[in-house]
Amino acid sequence: MNDLFLILFLIFAGQTLGSLIGLVKKPGKVALYGSLSFAASMMIAISFVQLIPEGLEYTPLFLIAISFLAGIAIMRIVDRLLPHINPELIKKEKPYVKRSVTMLVVGIALHNIPEGLAIGVGFGITAKLGIAIALAIAIQDLPENIATIVPLYGLIKKKVKSFIILITTVLFEVAGFLLGYLGLRGLSWNFLGASLALAAGFMVYISVEELLPSAQVKKYPKMSAAAIILGAMAVLLTSLI
Repeated sequence: MNDLFLILFLIFAGQTLGSLIGLVKKPGKVALYGSLSFAASMMIAISFVQLIPEGLEYTPLFLIAISFLAGIAIMRIVDRLLPHINPELIKKEKPYVKRSVTMLVVGIALHNIPEGLAIGVGFGITAKLGIAIALAIAIQDLPENIATIVPLYGLIKKKVKSFIILITTVLFEVAGFLLGYLGLRGLSWNFLGASLALAAGFMVYISVEELLPSAQVKKYPKMSAAAIILGAMAVLLTSLI
């Protein structure tokens, strides 16, 4: 039960803290971009060091490969269906506020579902794996929510309302977690392994397509390299515990 509460705490912690920091004081570029690189590295490492090897213990390699690619494909479809609002455009243009806020919030909420699924699937196998995934996603959520609440506040012009709207999207991550965790009960071992590979596909896509490009790796190569190395080392160290 304590592990379950820790998972739920991590799900809310990254998003809540990121939202508060974004409203009070936006951090420097090095801290913001470095945390994105660190989170991306952790999520990729967890995928290939923990999720896929764990899945191979239950499921044949060909099914793992298909499930991993399916996870990437699903995230690609979600990404194409949900347009992202560029904070810079909001400063230059006067968008239709209600529609812009709706699109931004819907996009964040639906992107939270596969993150919750990844945590739930991992936790369904072992508490340790679920906590490791939740920690990586919480670290990712912190800078992500900082970057999200700034344009949201720019549209709404009300800090408390912006914070409440963004935090409600966490419920979609909780729903994804419960679906991934409770949905595993009573299912075949092949499905369990395939679910881990699917979660790995989600996490790798999010890292490569969203986090690393947002981390400005080319602009800050030394900082990014250090953050990526530290992220991978953190996962390796937690694997030894």
